[in-house]
Amino acid sequence: MEYIKLSNGVEMPLLGYGVFQVSPDECERCVSDALNVGYRLIDTAQAYANEEGVGNAWRKSGIKREDLFLVTKVWISNAGEEKAYKSIEESLRKLQTEYIDLLLIHQAYGDVFGTWRAMERAYREGKLRAIGVSNFQSGRFFDFAHYVELKPMVNQLQCNALAQQTGIEPIHAEFGTKVMAWGPLGGQGAEGIVKSELLAGIGAKYGKTAAQVALRWLTQRGIVAIPKSTHKERMAQNFDIFDFTLNADDMAQIAALNQQDAGFVNFGDPQFVKYLIENYG
Repeated sequence: MEYIKLSNGVEMPLLGYGVFQVSPDECERCVSDALNVGYRLIDTAQAYANEEGVGNAWRKSGIKREDLFLVTKVWISNAGEEKAYKSIEESLRKLQTEYIDLLLIHQAYGDVFGTWRAMERAYREGKLRAIGVSNFQSGRFFDFAHYVELKPMVNQLQCNALAQQTGIEPIHAEFGTKVMAWGPLGGQGAEGIVKSELLAGIGAKYGKTAAQVALRWLTQRGIVAIPKSTHKERMAQNFDIFDFTLNADDMAQIAALNQQDAGFVNFGDPQFVKYLIENYG
């Protein structure tokens, strides 16, 4: 496994397993399979309703807590200083752990500054090892990071070969923020990555699939990738990306695939924001 170092010195695996849209009934089995394959970073969220499955799986795995990197996110319905702090305590309970390695604000709406104050408090109390945000696009991210005391250590965004997030890189660099990629193999508009002839052609040189090339391309950029699968053999395939290195020409060819740099979901669209707030605020 390869790692990146966050701005506070915490080391984070560059590859993890995501449980978005993994049902609560299946989550424990899927996370158990992922841990068996070798994954040590598990990404969940309060809104996924499967934190308990993650907690059960790692507790039964026999893996030491210090060898795991658990990530979860505060949902809009828990926004605000008091509610967010209580939700952190609830996530700790569901995950069956005394600390969370990385906690993110899931969406850029609601009382995010109150939520951040709760996260800063929990961080200083040792309940969180690192804190960050998710789905904060460039303007919103700058506004937020400019005003908070502790700067976001991670911004989780849709990031893959078709949505490369190069435009936000200078802003992240200003605050020492790393990117974590959801949908690293596609998702929500970014279709065709695993079927890409270019990626398959590059992969053929190394005995790898298009998906493995897409994941390696991210990790070589220092971006944390969290692919999801409910099939153990696919989990293993996605995990097997650290025995080859893409050359400069490979990296340049993949960079040319960029279609929608900031992602295929416009998190600033008024109708999208209205939906989030009216349904989850």
